[in-house]
This record gives sequence, C-alpha cells and structure tokens, in this order.
Amino acid sequence: MARLVEIHPQDPQQRLIAEVVAVIRGGGLIAYPTDSSYAFGCHLGDRRAMDRIRRIRQTDKKHNFTLVCSDLSEISLYARVENWQYRLIKSLTPGPYTFILPATREVPKRLQNPKRRTIGLRVPDHEIARAMLETLGEPIMSSTLQLPGDDIPITDVYEIEERIGNQIDLIIDGGPTGIEPTTVIDLSEGSVEVLRQGLGDVSAVA
Repeated sequence: MARLVEIHPQDPQQRLIAEVVAVIRGGGLIAYPTDSSYAFGCHLGDRRAMDRIRRIRQTDKKHNFTLVCSDLSEISLYARVENWQYRLIKSLTPGPYTFILPATREVPKRLQNPKRRTIGLRVPDHEIARAMLETLGEPIMSSTLQLPGDDIPITDVYEIEERIGNQIDLIIDGGPTGIEPTTVIDLSEGSVEVLRQGLGDVSAVA
C-alpha cells in the first residue's frame, strides 16, 4: 500500500520533500498535487514507472506524458523554442498550462509523440510541486491522475489511496486541488493552437 505523506501546501517541509524525491529517484511512482489537479509523477525516462501509469490509466503507447519543470531555464534543454514561443510561455508561467513543442535529443524517444516528435512541458504554480522539482534538480514525468471511466481527475487523497493505493508507492496529501486539467497549447507548428481548454485562461492568446 502506498505511503501517505502530509505536506503543507504553502510551506512544504523540506525533510518530507527530500523523502518524496528519494522515492522518485528510486524508481517509485507518486501521486502529487499541482495547481490544476492531482497527477502521477515519476523519474524522467523511467520505463517501468511509465508502464505502470499506462496500466493504471489504461492508455496505449500513444499517450502523451508531460515533463514538469521547475522554471523556464529547463524548457530549452528539452524543447526547441523560438523567441516568440518563449515570450508567450514566459507570460503564462508558472501556471496551469501545458505547451506542446518540438522535442530535443535530450528527451527519450519513448516520451515523445511517436509521429510528431513533440513533448508536453509545463511549469506548475504550486509550492509542493516546485519544492519537489528544485530538490530533484530535474523535471519529472507526469500525467493527470484521472482513472478509466472518470470524467474528472481525483481530488481527494483518501479516494486516491482507496482506489489505487496498492498500485503506486507514495501519495502526497497537500490538501484538495481543483478538478480541471491544464490548458494544452500546441506551439509545435509555428502557430498557437489550443488543443484543450482547461483551467488556464486562453483569452490572452486567442
């Protein structure tokens, strides 16, 4: 059964954050809160953890994972970003947005869209997620914690524990989150296309 760790959402305890990061580095799969909803998280490129997420969510190999970054300095390492794209991303981050961009060679091919060679990237505005990323020192691979048959992500940690606690390693209790996923904006074709309207406001880019 997954370990349940209660972490303060505004002032995360560094000792507990370090324990979470140790689980991620050890190949573990966690559930953690973000500024949009709860999400799965694991070490970048961990094939076994990625397969576990696919099994839980019952998705195929075309499922798009997201690299969750601590700040914009990491984005250019994993995606090819033009100046206008950078300015747009900077104006919307940190926040509940996922940006689809052409992947660089730093991104394992199994994380890229198999046809388009793109990757989803985001910078969350949530203290627990940011503390995790800063301590880890690199992005984590992530996917919305939405289970088969559900219309919205799970927002209650005890429901997460009850339904999938025997399939993951650690659950962060950071209090309730929203029920909307991120807004997904595709910048990979040289234009701005909103693929999914979620929590993030798109009026500024419409």
